[in-house]
Amino acid sequence: MAEITGYQILARCLKAEGVKDIFFLMGGPMLDAETSCIKEGIRMIDTRHEQGAAYMAQAYSRVTQGPGVCMAASGPGALNLSTGLANALIDCCPVVAIGGSSPIGQFGRQVFQEIDQVTALRGWVKHADRVHNLKRVPQQVNFAFQTATGGKPGPVYLDFPGDMLYAKIAEAEVDWSYAGRPLLHARPYAEPKAIAALVDAIGKATRPILCSGSGVLWSKAWEEMKAFVEKAGIPFYTTPQGRGVIPDDHPYSYLSMRSSAFREADLIIILGTRTNYVIGHAAPPRFNSEATIARIDIDPVELGCSARPVHIPLVGDCKSVLQQLLEAVDGKASERFLPWRKKLAEGELAKRTRAGSNYPTDGDIHPLRLCEEVKNFIKREAILCVDGQEILNYGRQTIPTYAPGHRLNSGPFGTMGVGLPFAVGAKAAKPQTQVVCLHGDGSFGQNAMELDTAVRHKLPLLCIVSLNGGWTADPERDKPGRNLGYTRYDKMAEGLGCYGEYVENPEEIRPALERAQKKVEEGRVALVNVKTDYRARAQTVRFSSYET
Repeated sequence: MAEITGYQILARCLKAEGVKDIFFLMGGPMLDAETSCIKEGIRMIDTRHEQGAAYMAQAYSRVTQGPGVCMAASGPGALNLSTGLANALIDCCPVVAIGGSSPIGQFGRQVFQEIDQVTALRGWVKHADRVHNLKRVPQQVNFAFQTATGGKPGPVYLDFPGDMLYAKIAEAEVDWSYAGRPLLHARPYAEPKAIAALVDAIGKATRPILCSGSGVLWSKAWEEMKAFVEKAGIPFYTTPQGRGVIPDDHPYSYLSMRSSAFREADLIIILGTRTNYVIGHAAPPRFNSEATIARIDIDPVELGCSARPVHIPLVGDCKSVLQQLLEAVDGKASERFLPWRKKLAEGELAKRTRAGSNYPTDGDIHPLRLCEEVKNFIKREAILCVDGQEILNYGRQTIPTYAPGHRLNSGPFGTMGVGLPFAVGAKAAKPQTQVVCLHGDGSFGQNAMELDTAVRHKLPLLCIVSLNGGWTADPERDKPGRNLGYTRYDKMAEGLGCYGEYVENPEEIRPALERAQKKVEEGRVALVNVKTDYRARAQTVRFSSYET
């Protein structure tokens, strides 16, 4: 009777789940599993750090709206996935992480790299599991994918002890019935009474707004959201990670009037996003204290976790609930909100006219000037990854996004160092799409060697570094540990096989970007290192209060 090893079963199961790409760092008990995955036709993209592999899997997931997969060796290798998995957890992103571990049959004897990885990672993921029986590997692998993508998405960790990977079993004894079982995408509808309550609130409102998040992406509900916004005539705003579900230049998008709209709205519909610090907890003074709050979320627990009471809770999938609302909302509602939209449009126009070239011209290049050049340079359908402190906030404020899932940043966990790995993962997912990474120099340094990953795996992307000499702005020169110096990252990139340029004058930004993009189109990774003003500090909403 033919026998099969644990690592062969794992590779075959991943293939059956439709996995095309895995981000990993080789080693330990996973070596033969990685080789078996290659034999199954899966592209294995080896990274320079496991953290980068987890970030790449997250970006891959966001761009495809499906699961991303990462893999690591035992002990420190598996634990190095943790920051990326935590970022995916807070971002509600379906990542399946697979780690090798010490032989379970020798646990407690202090064997090489022995540590309870399942317990260690359980708090960083939606679910963690360990393989004990080769017969059940197809079931556990499929359950990992079902759990990651079902309901509110999130990462899952699956632990493979070395003795399980290298054990053998008769192939006929393996329960293959679970291998590749289709992922169940439940789309629950909201209660009819809840829909009626929201429709009634829309009918009574004069200044409604819609605030959407990543739930629209995971349910692939951007067409329904656009149709609802247009039929109801309601202005919309998105979280930074949710940008592009409706193009930012849509007539009902008033980006520069966000603060005014939040303060004045009398009905706030929160669609597929948490009421966390990103939207000021939907609470005063940022939001109107007298406004009616409606929340649409697939997770009923989320609805009870709002800092501010929810008047109209709707439990359901974004796509399903929007379909219900489209059928129930009166098409004449759009006419009633014309004065509200006109007020926001006039405010938007006044701000844009008044702003003009809204950046200083003295001294070093202002980050806003860099953002303006990037905005005018990138293609409409480009995937933009933004990471850092000042450049992240300036980029968030000024660079639009027009396609769903094409805007990636640190997300609600505020993790730095994600930019370049995100860009690599995005390029692997959509090789024909322009991928641009706009990085702060501090955050770039955290995973800069992933340039090498992009080069080796022929993933041509453009990285732009805002070189302000350190972490955050420092106009008073008084921040401890802030200074990093003006490193020639372009030279470092050249050493890794990339095309590099260094820019000190604002007039040279666009020509440098065009030359770099030409190299990208020829198949090379490119980096443009732009020296920016260390004094320029982005004014944003304060993330946290450290007072009790």
